[in-house]
Amino acid sequence: MHWLPKSLLWLLGVMAAGFVAILLTVAVALAMAYPNLPDVSELADYRPKLPLRVYSTEGALLGEFGEERRTLTPIADIPKVMVDAVLAIEDTRFFEHGGVDYKGMLRAALANLGRVKSQGASTITMQVARNVYLSSEKTYTRKIYEILLTFKLEHLLSKEQILEIYMNQIYLGNRAYGFAAASEAYFGKPLKDITVAEAAMLAGLPKAPSAYNPISNPKRAHIRQQYIIDRMQDNGFITAQQAEQARAEPLQLKNSSAANTRVHAEYVAEMVRQLVFAQYGNDAYTRGLNVYTTLNAGEQEAAYNALRQGLMDYERRQRYRGPEKFVALPADAQAQEDVIDDALASHPDNGDLLAAVVLEASARKIVAQRPDGEKLQITGDGLKPVQSGLSDKAPPNIKLRPGAVIRVAKTKGGWEATQLPEVEGAFVALTPQTGAIRALVGGFDFDKNKFNHVTQAWRQPGSSFKPFIYSAALEKGFTPATMINDAPLFFSAGVTGGQPWEPKNYDSRYDGPMTMRTGLNKSKNMISIRLLQAVGPKQGQEWITRFGFDAAKHPAYLTMALGAGSVTPMQLAAAYAVFANGGHRVNPWLIAKITDYKGRVLSEYTAPPLEQLPQAIEPRNAFIMSSLLQDVARVGTAAKAQATLKRPDLYGKTGTTNDAMDAWFAGYQPTLAAVTWIGYDTPRNLGSRETGGGLSLPVWINFMQHALKGVPVAEMPVPSGVVNVGGEWFYEEYARNAGVSSLGMDDAAAEGATTAPPPEERSRILDLFRN
Repeated sequence: MHWLPKSLLWLLGVMAAGFVAILLTVAVALAMAYPNLPDVSELADYRPKLPLRVYSTEGALLGEFGEERRTLTPIADIPKVMVDAVLAIEDTRFFEHGGVDYKGMLRAALANLGRVKSQGASTITMQVARNVYLSSEKTYTRKIYEILLTFKLEHLLSKEQILEIYMNQIYLGNRAYGFAAASEAYFGKPLKDITVAEAAMLAGLPKAPSAYNPISNPKRAHIRQQYIIDRMQDNGFITAQQAEQARAEPLQLKNSSAANTRVHAEYVAEMVRQLVFAQYGNDAYTRGLNVYTTLNAGEQEAAYNALRQGLMDYERRQRYRGPEKFVALPADAQAQEDVIDDALASHPDNGDLLAAVVLEASARKIVAQRPDGEKLQITGDGLKPVQSGLSDKAPPNIKLRPGAVIRVAKTKGGWEATQLPEVEGAFVALTPQTGAIRALVGGFDFDKNKFNHVTQAWRQPGSSFKPFIYSAALEKGFTPATMINDAPLFFSAGVTGGQPWEPKNYDSRYDGPMTMRTGLNKSKNMISIRLLQAVGPKQGQEWITRFGFDAAKHPAYLTMALGAGSVTPMQLAAAYAVFANGGHRVNPWLIAKITDYKGRVLSEYTAPPLEQLPQAIEPRNAFIMSSLLQDVARVGTAAKAQATLKRPDLYGKTGTTNDAMDAWFAGYQPTLAAVTWIGYDTPRNLGSRETGGGLSLPVWINFMQHALKGVPVAEMPVPSGVVNVGGEWFYEEYARNAGVSSLGMDDAAAEGATTAPPPEERSRILDLFRN
């Protein structure tokens, strides 16, 4: 190199020295930074935050809790089309480079000349390093750490492991982390069933989950999807024909009604969340626990639909309370669309009760618009629920006019204008032999009211409580054939120790002497009161605790005979299960099994055999009470049950409380016990003509139509100690006194009763039935 000028040699030497100095500086910096890098060895056993998931007994997803919605999916289970779509747009040379794509970096650097950080060159490995360990700030220091971490990850993990972490870790909007969760969130389908078009749509999300969200930004998402399909074709991942089909494929997003097929079990999911949180604390939301309940998904949906239908049927009989809101509609068409969309965004649909904005309103027709621009016409019977709002005399807050936000529902004849109900309800069904909860609906809508009326609402049970008083009377020596006088009663202040009390029958009619069986069939209050008088309020209070009721919530007064205490629907269902299963006390339960994210069982519960459960009442008592309750469902206040369902193995009792504040039906088929309650959260009159038989019984029947489909008719086995005389059932020791007089039990019957009252009470009891 003697031919080069000395000045140039000197310049080259300086440059070489500078380059070496830079290399040494970088080497020192790397040597100092490398030991400070986080330990990435834990990624070899990748454990991201996984949500708590709640399932039905068949495996249907009921609920999900956790900040990050994620389904951990091994790389072997991720379909190739999803991997190809991601590689096509994020890192085509992933399997070729060593973590840093130098060609890609050079290409990005050239593209960025004259622009400030307009294009990046992050590989999938670099994104994993950033997403798992680093912030997303754009600084040179963070970039150096990202590259160092990338080398460390590439050294420690295989390409398949890195790709698996990326496919499960990346945030894709809508609270979804990873492509399996995103497939469920956006398309309502498992990742294994993804199409090319859907994979391309999901692959576009990592760059900007909000900007390319197909639900909130469909146009931008579609443009990016089409670009990714092109990239997939260019890289040979799909053929030209596949690309053409993918570009033309219409996407069915989960927010559309056709894709929304989830089981409505929000109250159950919340119950499970509370129980699991009490056991596992905050770890419950991150360690991927799977909770399998006793719930039957089909029966749960039937219960949800039956209760909502029952509450809406009641709502149609109520006065119209007016639109939910009024908005001013601009004359400009586009501005009007925007106002309508904004109004309906703050009034989301409630199941099948859809929100709409009135465009036109007259006595004969309403035209209303939905968020998608669809215009609905409501005429004829569809106007009946809101008729008062169409009257010329309607006050301003009731009057239906353009700009009113209303509710509409699809009917067989078209559309109906309606309103969200104020009334609430509850439904619970369980297996009498085990206590396993099979369906539970805690209210009309969980988002509207999270109060779980099945477990938290303490309400008066009314006449649905009478069977427990009758059960106590059976043990006192009474029989279904005992004659009892249905005549008015009056208790003075001296007797009550307070206000005078003159109880009445529901219909204010008194039919004189009748059998105990007829008294329950007709739900006669006087009969029930006289029975509790004979049993004794204190003894009656002790007896009901055998069924699981709290004595403190049922004061030992005669009003207990009319259901003046407090129960929850869950308590009442468990209590009726005692009659259904032959006298055993069951405790309702919900969680059958909890597993970790790998399916390993952490806890499991199986109900003990029926014979090992506590014997609350004698089998013969349960059998005769079932005989009485079967008659109620055949010819009594609940006769609609057997008439509608066309099967004899139905048992139950209606209940309507004082001033019609609560409407109940509690009943069972030998394999399934269920309770319905309807009332207002702040107790008030449901209506002078509203009863448990008219309000709650139809809900129970609708549920049973589904739940008992294909279930054979079951007969109660006759237990020992019970005999049939003249078509009526008796305790064996009372059979000789079966032919009692029309006035009531005679002295012989009282003497023959093994649980007869003491002598000093006997004359009082006999007088009771003769008066």
